[in-house]
This record gives sequence, C-alpha cells and structure tokens, in this order.
Amino acid sequence: MARLAFVRGRSVGRGRAALAALTVIAAGLGTMPSASALDTPTPVQTGGVWGIDFAGGTLNTVEVAPSGEQFVFARQVSRDGSTVGDPTSMGYAGTYANGAHIKRVPCDAGSCVSMRATGNGHVGRFFVNNGVERAQIWLTANGYHSADEPAVTGGQFVDVTGRYFVYNAASTGKQYIDDVSEYRSTNVRMTRSIGAASVWGAMLWTSGSSAGAVTAFDLEKKKTVETLATGAPCVVKELQTVGRWVYWNCGTSGPAGVYDRTAKKSFTVPSGTALVGDGYLVQHDRSAGKLMLTDFHTGKAVAQREIADLPAGSTADQRRLTWAVDKFGGDIAYVGPDHAIRFVQSGVPAQPLAKIESDLGDGYLDYKNTYGSQYWDSTWQLNKPARWTFTVKDALGRTVRTLTGDSGAEVKVEWDGRTDAGGYSFNGPHTWTLSAKASDGDGTYTTSGKIAISGGRQGHHDQGGYALGELATLNSSGGLTLHYTEGKGTFDWKRSAAGWPAGAVAVPFGDMGSDRCSEMLVRMPNGELRRYAGRCGDSYKPTSSHTSLGTGWNAYNVLTAPGDLTGDGRTDLLARKTSTGDIYLFANDGHSKLKAGVKIRSAWGGYTKIVGAGDLNSDGYGDVLARHKDGTLYRYNGTATGVLKDRVKVFSAWGASYNVVVGVGDITGDGKADLVERDGSGNLYRNNGDGKGSFSNRTKIATGWQGYKGIF
Repeated sequence: MARLAFVRGRSVGRGRAALAALTVIAAGLGTMPSASALDTPTPVQTGGVWGIDFAGGTLNTVEVAPSGEQFVFARQVSRDGSTVGDPTSMGYAGTYANGAHIKRVPCDAGSCVSMRATGNGHVGRFFVNNGVERAQIWLTANGYHSADEPAVTGGQFVDVTGRYFVYNAASTGKQYIDDVSEYRSTNVRMTRSIGAASVWGAMLWTSGSSAGAVTAFDLEKKKTVETLATGAPCVVKELQTVGRWVYWNCGTSGPAGVYDRTAKKSFTVPSGTALVGDGYLVQHDRSAGKLMLTDFHTGKAVAQREIADLPAGSTADQRRLTWAVDKFGGDIAYVGPDHAIRFVQSGVPAQPLAKIESDLGDGYLDYKNTYGSQYWDSTWQLNKPARWTFTVKDALGRTVRTLTGDSGAEVKVEWDGRTDAGGYSFNGPHTWTLSAKASDGDGTYTTSGKIAISGGRQGHHDQGGYALGELATLNSSGGLTLHYTEGKGTFDWKRSAAGWPAGAVAVPFGDMGSDRCSEMLVRMPNGELRRYAGRCGDSYKPTSSHTSLGTGWNAYNVLTAPGDLTGDGRTDLLARKTSTGDIYLFANDGHSKLKAGVKIRSAWGGYTKIVGAGDLNSDGYGDVLARHKDGTLYRYNGTATGVLKDRVKVFSAWGASYNVVVGVGDITGDGKADLVERDGSGNLYRNNGDGKGSFSNRTKIATGWQGYKGIF
C-alpha cells in the first residue's frame, strides 16, 4: 500500500499555472513495462482492466503494474490501431496508507475507475480523501490540476474536451465547469444547476427549459453564441457534442437524435446509452453481446452494424468501463473476456482537420523576465490527431527555430526563445507559423502570428535592448545623449547624462560579456579606451561602471563597430591607424575585453568616411561602408574569419555634403540596417537599408543638429 506524500492545490512555478503534485513513495512502480513485455501490437494483452477511455489517440486504462499495484496508464495508438506505444504511468490508482484513494465505481471487474480522457493527453478522475471528493485532471504521472475544485460527494464527470471539463456533484446538486489553466490564469469557472451539458473546446452546450432547446455558451467570451431547436420532444436529458454534431436524447429509453449544425437539421438515431464519435455513435447491445455502430456522417443515420463481440456482463452501462470511443476523429477500443484490449476502426470519415480552441502566449517574450515565464507557451486543440510544424522567423525572414510534433490532437508549443543552434535569438519582431496536417490525411490547418523578442541578442547599434538602433550624440556642454526610435524612421525620445569632456569619442558597441546588454566604448581625450557596462537603455555618466581597455588609442582616427566579423556572434571593433591608414580588427573576447589588434587592410587613407554599418546584406556578418575622397561609396562585406571581402561599389558621387555618416542599425522596424547622415547645415537624413547591401534615396528626418560636436 502506498504512502500519501502530499496533495495540495495550486501553486506558482516558472510563471505557469501550477500543478498539484502527488508523489508515490512505496508503490514500487519501477520501470514501466515495455511494449514487448506486454505484447502490445494489437490486441494489447493485459492482466485485467479496471477502467478505460480513449481520446485524441491516447488510450487510458487502469491496470496492474509489475509491483502488483494498480496505476492509470496511457498509450499512444496509431490512427488505424495497428500499433500501440509503450504504456506510461498517469498516476497511482490504489489506496494510500491514510485511506485516501482514487474514486471507484462498481463494474464487472469488481471496482473500476471512471476516467475521462481529454484529447490532449491528460486524464480526469475524482480523488477521495477524508470522505470528500475532488475533481482532478492529471497532466503527468505526478502532477495534476486541482484549481481548488470544491469538496463534494457523488462527483461524476459529464464531459471533457481538451482543457475544458464539466462535472456534477450529487451533494450540492450543482454542475461545475472549469478549465486546466496550465500556463495562464483564467476566469472560466462557473456553476449551474445540474442539467444536460457537453463541452467542445470553449463552447458549453446545455439544454434549455423548453423541449428541444439547446444553447452554446462561450466560456471565454462569457456569452451565449448559438441557439438550436433540435426538435427533441422533451427537455433534453443528455448531450454529446463533436464539432458539427450535437447528439441529444430524452433519457436512455427515450427518443434520441443528432442535430447537424452544418445542415441545420436534426435526425433520429437509435435509443439507448451511446458514445458519440465523429460522424457515428456506438452502443452496447447487451442482449446480443455486440457493439453496434450507427453511421450518420452524411447527415442521416443508416442501419446499425455490428463491429465487435462484447458479452453482456452484469453492469448495465459499461461505457468507459469495458469500452470507449475516441471522439477526436478516432475509433473504438474495448476489453474482451480475455482481458485483451482491441481496436476497431469505425470506417466513418471524420470531419476535416480544424481547430477547436487555442490558448496562445503573449505577443512578447522577454528572456530576462525574472518573475514571469521565459517561454512562449501555446496550445491548439484540434479535432483529431495531426502532424505539425511550428516555425519562427526573424524580421528578415530567416528561420530561427523549428519545432515538430505528431503525438495527438493537441499542438503544444513550449518555445524557450532559443534558435535551432541553441543560442539566443536577436531582439526584435518575429513571426511564427503553425502548419498541421491531419494524420488521416483529411485536411490541413495553418495559422500565424507575431512575437516581439527582447533580452536576447542585440541588434546593431542597439542600446535599448529591442533590436532598433540608437544614435549617440555629444554636445559642447558635455552631455552624452542616446536618441531612441520607435521604429518609424525618426528619433522620438532621448536620455542624457552630463559631465563628459570635450573630445570624447563614443562607440556604441555590443555585449562584451553575458548579460546581453550592449556596452558603450568611449575614448577619452587622453587616449584611454573605456568599456562602459551596458545599461540596457539607460544613459551613461563618466562615473558609470567601466573598465579600461588600455591607452594609446589616439593613434587611431577611426573607431567603429561593424558587427560580427569573426563568426562568434559578438560585435567586434575596427580602427584605422592615423599614420599608415591601416585597418586593425580588435575582436571581442566575450569576457569584457578586446583581443589584440590584427591588421586586416592596408593604406585606407584615401577614405574620408569609414563606417561600421552592421549586417547590410543579411548574411549574418557585419559589413563596412567606406567613402572614397572621389565621392564613391563602397561596401566591404564581412565574413566569419575576421577579414573583409573585396569592395563593391554602392553609390557614385555620394556624400560630399555630409560631415557625419553613421551606420545606425534598424530605425525603420523592418529588420534591415539603415544609414544616418548629417550635412553642414545641421540637417539629418536617413537612407533605408534594403537588406541586400544597398540603400534607398535619402529622407530628411530632422533639422538643427549642427550643435552636436559628435554624432556616433
């Protein structure tokens, strides 16, 4: 007998809705039996089954583990039932030392567990402790969603679809509706009087007070969204909803029918206890010892047909005790007298693949979010199993991450924001696309959206932490100002700090450590080069945290950051030596230092402007622009080896009026590096980068900038 370690309600962890944990100390589960040990190619041989349900391709059963204790198991079943995966535990099903236990009901096997498979791999049941029951939805072998469900007696699940569930309680005479808020807090829970109900995604279908009336209530929008006149000659006693099909009956011995929401009409089906699949229903004819199937996928019921032998037994209603139907486009499972589980294909075509409901993450993911989730968590509940691909792309259309799955009728994406290579993605706007294809080949589903990333890799000239470039200026009063953009091609706001000496040269840089904040390099008038620790958007004072990168830097008349030239993802520094015109690369070592300079080009004295411009051609490496004294603007493409490719002409007769040219990064929000220039009259211009190595014609974006002594 196992010892109950602890059972508790909702708590908080990793920014997700919590799972209560149930730890089995002495059950002796050990390693789960393998497929070969249980001879699991169908039929699935077992030592006995004490409860069964089937949803979304997941088969749930209660069986005896090798320890001799009963557990709830889950197996993945292929679309045609020909292959069955290894069983995995979904929690202990026995009695704990203090008497607490999973709720059981009488059955032919003696005492069974009445479970409800959800269609997304979870499974519901009631747990009894100190004489009261609580509904639980188990997500894993050791974790369940309790959400502080009320203590009741006489608890019974009415319906479950994905994360939404409905149950009755005899002790209160109430019906409870709730959801499994695995990632986010929700406000779905509601209570109503007991009556016919079914849930399909976020739609709660209930019977009205008049004959045949049925309504759909949107649990998320909190309003009635559909009303049906089913034609039932009674106040409906039972409802089962599967997409377009709404099954109703007037009690197990009364009339029954299905309302077709597409054709907007109702037709009759055989009376009696039934489980509804997608386009069909199954009944247990105990007098004949048969499972019988009624096909209605064409919009009318055809004659019943036998699908399996199943003896009468002594239990009047054996639904989910000896047989079950997968309503998510699936088939039928049943337990024979030999304790083997067999699968029967319905032979009925399911509805095309469609989304039932979804729970999407926010459109914003901050890697540095200390208190919230650092994952983009989302789920899509589909109407049947599907294979899916989830793809994230950056603003330039480059694939950042690809995730795939094919385990059932739910798509569950937990993206940690990392790239396929395991690194951080660049900050800025990203797009995602989900593409799913039905496992049975009938239908596809595609959707897309946007995610804004921050706290990851910085963009070129990105001092604010969200990919967009910032411009730095120094005025005659010693104010060093960062000019920020909202991504519309202009500079919209600024932050300043005073006290900087005249002649200081600022170089907006990249992260030189591991905090993913861009540093600021400043050459002081005495030739000392300082590394100011990244402020992630705040301004820099001369007294802000900094370290010296050495002296003698006045020997260089150009200091510029082109981006990554060494293939390590870190921004590097280029410097032109005044005496020779030679270009030196000072690589970023990733530990707050620069490596020793390496000469990579000679005699660049003929260039009047040398500009580290970021990645201009979308190859992932930093590029350099150089304006020759004859007015020609050239581009030198960067590589991953610390050298520059041969020059390519960008413009002729360009830039004679400009006294400042800055490769400012992306200030238009399209992910492409732009260029900013100031002319002798103080006008500020922008040239939009095209992502292919060139630029559009200039656009004036500001005036009156002649007062700045330095623009960086």
